[in-house]
Amino acid sequence: MWRLLTFALFSISLLGSVYVAFRFHKLDFVKALAHRHPVLAWLLSFSPLVLSACFLTFNTFTAATVLIHFVLFWAISDLVGLIIRKCARRAFRRYYAGLAALAFTVIWLSVGWFCAHHVFLTRYTFASDKLSAPLRVALVADSHLGITQNGVTFARKMARLEKENPDALLLAGDFVDDDTSKEDMLAACDALGRFSAPVYFIYGNHDKGYYNYRNFTTRELVEALERNSVTILEDAAALLREDVYVIGRQDRTAWGRASMPALTAALDPAKYMILLDHQPNDYANEAAAGVDLTLSGHTHGGHLFPMGQIGLLMGSNDRRYGTEKRGNTQFVVTSGISGWAVPFKTGCWSETVIIDIIPE
Repeated sequence: MWRLLTFALFSISLLGSVYVAFRFHKLDFVKALAHRHPVLAWLLSFSPLVLSACFLTFNTFTAATVLIHFVLFWAISDLVGLIIRKCARRAFRRYYAGLAALAFTVIWLSVGWFCAHHVFLTRYTFASDKLSAPLRVALVADSHLGITQNGVTFARKMARLEKENPDALLLAGDFVDDDTSKEDMLAACDALGRFSAPVYFIYGNHDKGYYNYRNFTTRELVEALERNSVTILEDAAALLREDVYVIGRQDRTAWGRASMPALTAALDPAKYMILLDHQPNDYANEAAAGVDLTLSGHTHGGHLFPMGQIGLLMGSNDRRYGTEKRGNTQFVVTSGISGWAVPFKTGCWSETVIIDIIPE
């Protein structure tokens, strides 16, 4: 699958770079330059490719993402320009479609950069007759340390979140990534140790690593979390307070993860049950099991438009972002505090979440 995706990205990028270069060459100032310095004009025509290549300092996926956006927006602009010309029944003196493509791509990706790096605070309020007193929890998912933040910046965000005075901090997976450095991992774990409220952690699909090329092991991650008093929940439940459970599911990629009936069988249904499940794709079973609140991440809110919508159509997720209620179960999907591999978010924005549950 990954080889096929890599080949597709390479093919689109290669063909797209040629297409964009030829279209860039039709811009008025480039055509004017070509009369005097044809070689320089052609070199200038590949400037979108050069700009995309600059993002190789992040990774190949980021560079390909920038180039593919140039290709898509240029193709859309050319199509719209063609339709306008046909409707107007006349040719335009200037290549407005190319200027629009260039401007729109730069603006779109600049907004995407801001949405990925600036972390918003989202608030939800729910009610339950199971609670004896109000409960406030903070939800953080998908930090993917290393792409838009390091251990130090993650610590600053946790310090700001702590000022909301939550009763617990819930980490819903993908705390680290396959290329997270040990230094960032340790700094982020130390920040969790300084958090005044109890911290609960579940694994996402990236936390245990896919490719084993980072410079720390899963065992070292576990030791750092436990050293900082973080409770790791793998198909297990813990009492946050006398009337509230926090239940942590293993990620759906984990072999032999427990079913929802097995997870809740020994729990008191009179207590409020908060379920942490990294990937939001088992809503029917979670609602049937009688949990009160399910918290997930994984989708990054869609990350790059329209990938979130495609995921929903393919049935990969039950929800892309936001809230939904099924029966007596409230579901929340956060877009996460960061994202995987690509430091742009054009499908949503980065966030931390504060959830208030009040007695009904």
